[in-house]
Amino acid sequence: MTVDPTERYQAAVAAIDAANADDPNILRVDGEDRPKELAHAEMLSNWVIRFRPEASEELLLAARAHHVRRWEHPRSDYPEGRNGYLRWRREQRAFHADLTRTILLDTGYDEAAVTRVGEILQKRALGNDPEVQAFEDGLCLVFLETQFDELSAKTGRAKMVEIVHNTVKKMSEAGREASAGIELSADGKSIVAEAFQPGTE
Repeated sequence: MTVDPTERYQAAVAAIDAANADDPNILRVDGEDRPKELAHAEMLSNWVIRFRPEASEELLLAARAHHVRRWEHPRSDYPEGRNGYLRWRREQRAFHADLTRTILLDTGYDEAAVTRVGEILQKRALGNDPEVQAFEDGLCLVFLETQFDELSAKTGRAKMVEIVHNTVKKMSEAGREASAGIELSADGKSIVAEAFQPGTE
């Protein structure tokens, strides 16, 4: 059932958006410069609604808060290499979950709703939970829309094929089909086509 825009929901979204509006990093979207994480949150929300028009309030909140104030814990603050990356990801997830929890409790959500939002943010039951899958599909598509070409420019082709292949494995068929409509550079399209080939490792 589609969520009615209740005062509680509106207050939570407004608080999350206000938190992301401070992002000093800028992303250009449709010719307009936007705070990066605010733009990402809006883009993910749009994808989620496309895949799940009946999205629950918890799914919509998770989409809005998935990287709330991400810039406060940049990757550059952690050691290079896989261990540093995993530590960064782990601490980022905890930070996002704690801040989201505070916002939701402050705007009137109960523990059950907060727990469900946390489950979606942590992508529990991916592949079995349709809402978590819609969340993951949206994340992958926002990556292709906003980060792929930039990352590709500083990463070797073989590594990019591996990254995209690993991304594709997490997506539903609907998500893969939607990716075909994303505008990429000629090189980007070639990399994605190779990564989508069956048996690519």
